[in-house]
Amino acid sequence: MLVKPAGILVQETCRRVGRQSIRGGERCVESILTDWVRKGQARSRRRVYLVHRLDRDTSGVMMVAKTEEAQDYFRSRWAEVTEKTYLTRVEGELPAEEGVFESYLVEEDDMRVHSTADRTRGRFARTEWKVLSGGARPLVEVALKTGRKNQIRVHFAEAGHPVVGDVKYGRARGRERMCLHAWKLAFAHPRTGERLAFETAPPDFAGRFFTLLRKAAVSATI
Repeated sequence: MLVKPAGILVQETCRRVGRQSIRGGERCVESILTDWVRKGQARSRRRVYLVHRLDRDTSGVMMVAKTEEAQDYFRSRWAEVTEKTYLTRVEGELPAEEGVFESYLVEEDDMRVHSTADRTRGRFARTEWKVLSGGARPLVEVALKTGRKNQIRVHFAEAGHPVVGDVKYGRARGRERMCLHAWKLAFAHPRTGERLAFETAPPDFAGRFFTLLRKAAVSATI
């Protein structure tokens, strides 16, 4: 397990030049960890295996496998065996304290994802959410029940509440970071069945809420 900072790619991007696929050459989670497990041995075949991805500007907890078998196990049943919880801030006061977004998502040639009424084209996506603190930019806890590309960003944007700082699907234009963080990841160990749970520290954009929560808890015990 690792905590990915915002601003770094999980995997190198590729671009097409004629019939060739050219790697971008940018340092990413995959290349950094592969260098680490090879311990400076350039000819080593050791590597890491990506199980899932986070967007470049999304921070938080990630799983990386040591073997191809473990990668295949989790990738083939990712939604069924994992529990994924995110924190985000979105634009505008939400209409309820909690809710669910469901749709079929499809990615177009321009790399943008959107919901479609054509179930033969899209893949089912379910996003459950709960408001932690309200206001013009509420802090929201999100339980990701599926793992589609840009799922949280698309669902909130299409509901009229894009993620704060989201340039692609929202209204962001400045240098404000995108407020999306993979907070918790839990799963059953594939061999023992033991439930393993990992949690990161709350991101800066959620810090005030958790600081007040801790103060309230301390006061309650006095």
